[in-house]
Amino acid sequence: MPVATRLVLDVLKPHQPNALEFVQSILMLDTLDRVKLTVEEMDEKTESVILLVEGVDIPYQELVDVIASMGGSVHSLDEVDLTKRPAPGDESA
Repeated sequence: MPVATRLVLDVLKPHQPNALEFVQSILMLDTLDRVKLTVEEMDEKTESVILLVEGVDIPYQELVDVIASMGGSVHSLDEVDLTKRPAPGDESA
């Protein structure tokens, strides 16, 4: 079964929570190992950021839900890395 191990998202977020709090909340998802946020553009009320998310099996919808819960929205999914992982108990894959 293919699983996402790396995603790059273009996200619009409000100034609050700040970048550190935003990334810390995202990193609370169990299967994530690394989240990197780069601010691309700022205006009076929002920031356009690029999120690099890495993990064992990234739960995309949960990730989108966490971003939305902080007032953000995903504009686009710009990069996707998938890998094949054997199903539990299936050592032939």
